[in-house]
Amino acid sequence: MSRKYKIRDQEAIYFITFAVVNWIDVFTRRIYRDILIDSIRYCQKEKGLLLYAYCIMSNHVHMIIGRKGENKLEDIIRDLKKFTASKILKTIEENKLESRREWMLWMFQRAGQKNSNNTKYQFWRQDNHPIELSDHKQVNQKLEYIHHNPVEAGIVLSPEEYLYSSAKNYAGIEKILEVELIN
Repeated sequence: MSRKYKIRDQEAIYFITFAVVNWIDVFTRRIYRDILIDSIRYCQKEKGLLLYAYCIMSNHVHMIIGRKGENKLEDIIRDLKKFTASKILKTIEENKLESRREWMLWMFQRAGQKNSNNTKYQFWRQDNHPIELSDHKQVNQKLEYIHHNPVEAGIVLSPEEYLYSSAKNYAGIEKILEVELIN
């Protein structure tokens, strides 16, 4: 594992990315996005996750995060990824209406077989690449990157139009998740 991508300062804020293995477009379905959103909310309330910004794309998630309380940030991330992987995979297995079910499970199983840490499936890629944001320039650059991700992907014309992003929070309009606004 690279020494460059480690959480060294528990009091700092970090830019992280979670990507689904093989960049599988899981989050095109609301049912799977809702599992992720509910888990983030739980981590905010129960584990001390501070969420400053986020964007849930079809196959990856960007966030700027920190922590409050006793839980280590890497433990919060681990628990968030572990729970969402388990819950989403179970939901895919049980969802008879999921047209891609067999293919997705086969892909997750293939990924799981390549990693000895898994018993059956692997949902998330192992890496998060936490990048410590140590100054306002870095924070603003990552905040803009996160919010413009759906614009660059051609999904929306402006960041505030994208439902699954904190750009709405920063614009002061309808929001999905609560965030700590960065001044």
